[in-house]
Amino acid sequence: MDGRKVLKITGSDRQDFLQNLITNDINRLKDGLVWTALLTPQGKYLADFFLVPADEVILLDVAESLAQTLAQRLTMYKLRADVQIEATEITPSRGPGRAPDGAFADPRHADLGWRAYDGRPDVPADWDDLRVTHMIPETGIELVPNDSYPLELDFERLNGVDFKKGCYVGQEVTARMKHKTELKKGLAKVAISGAALVGSEITTADGKAAGTLYTQSGGKALAYLRFDRATGEMTAASATITRLT
Repeated sequence: MDGRKVLKITGSDRQDFLQNLITNDINRLKDGLVWTALLTPQGKYLADFFLVPADEVILLDVAESLAQTLAQRLTMYKLRADVQIEATEITPSRGPGRAPDGAFADPRHADLGWRAYDGRPDVPADWDDLRVTHMIPETGIELVPNDSYPLELDFERLNGVDFKKGCYVGQEVTARMKHKTELKKGLAKVAISGAALVGSEITTADGKAAGTLYTQSGGKALAYLRFDRATGEMTAASATITRLT
């Protein structure tokens, strides 16, 4: 698997330390991988990652582009806790289908297959097509640090946030978005005909900004849309866009 880094979290306070920071419940590690995120105090996404159960440690599988910044942010929160954070040489791998022995099912969606941390090779799959089909945001594409809000990017549907676990960084804003407002913007699947680059602005027929185009596969794509404007035919560069879900 390209572009991933695995950090090792050790120390007697490792579980309580993470529990007080992340969007998901650390206790779910007893059932396998946990997909979660670290947010800003304002509730914006900083990094998403998988937590991996292991003997006496917790492994953290994150996009390589975010690994150093994430490690620095976690260290900032550590204070006097008995927690150590260090990089490893572990190379994650993944594949489609049921998880083989020693691998873990991807907790976001059954069709995303499995992930492993024991040196086995990747099993190829059309991951972009799977992500578009099941509306799975990707680090650095749909998920934008200091910009994205987790609920707008489907963290609840994809088992990335727990509303019963108690406080964490950014929890108040996330809970308010869940309980007090109707989302006006968010991830959507669109039909696309024509060519447009990832990151292209989507506009309505009368030229109003409606969102941003992201991952594309097989005539469909993921987009971040303003829902009140995404009601008819739209354009992105030379492509025609229509909202599907």
